[in-house]
Amino acid sequence: MYLNLIFLGAPGAGKGTQAKLLSEKLGIPTISSGEILRDNICRRTRLGLEAQDFVERGELVPDDLVVSMITSVLRLPAYQQNGALLDGFPRSIEQAKALTLALKTVLNQEIYRVFYIKVGKGELAQRLSGRSICPVCNTTYHDTKNPPLVTQRCNKEGATLYRRSDDTYATTLNRLQVYFNHIIPLVDYYDRKGLLEIINGEQSVEKVNSEIYQKLGEMARTPQLSLA
Repeated sequence: MYLNLIFLGAPGAGKGTQAKLLSEKLGIPTISSGEILRDNICRRTRLGLEAQDFVERGELVPDDLVVSMITSVLRLPAYQQNGALLDGFPRSIEQAKALTLALKTVLNQEIYRVFYIKVGKGELAQRLSGRSICPVCNTTYHDTKNPPLVTQRCNKEGATLYRRSDDTYATTLNRLQVYFNHIIPLVDYYDRKGLLEIINGEQSVEKVNSEIYQKLGEMARTPQLSLA
């Protein structure tokens, strides 16, 4: 029994956090398209070399190439037992269609649920504009919601935190609007497919996780995917 789940949400919505929590509960590995892309480029795989050409030219990596990378990972034994949690991918209807086709033709699998963690632009801008990031472990902190124990120091590494130059409230609002222009058609696409679950992302991390967990329903309560 497998569950292929997609987590969608704007930057700052908490989709990565929720994917990690659910991965730990269900024993389902996560897949991040960005990490897979960087890994293939670093290891100089055939797909990585093809992708690097686009990256070096400052162009977007073609959808079919990204989907090929993800499909190659889904073929691995670790992903064949319980499925995978896709963090922030697909990012367009074209990628969604390519992913569905690849899953069906290559692995004889399908997407079970798509969780859209919905947070308003104002709340997202506040979250993102207060962010600081550890340059060593990439742990994210927030001035009010998740401050470090020592000001501007990572709890784990002790490294000095940095703040992205474009993480101002006004700039963040503009970036988020661009994101929503792209993601809303994808949300509508999965809604029409009957796969979408909208989660209130403005709740606490624990409540968001509980809501996702409940919406998985009885299908997740199998011997292979124990919820105990």
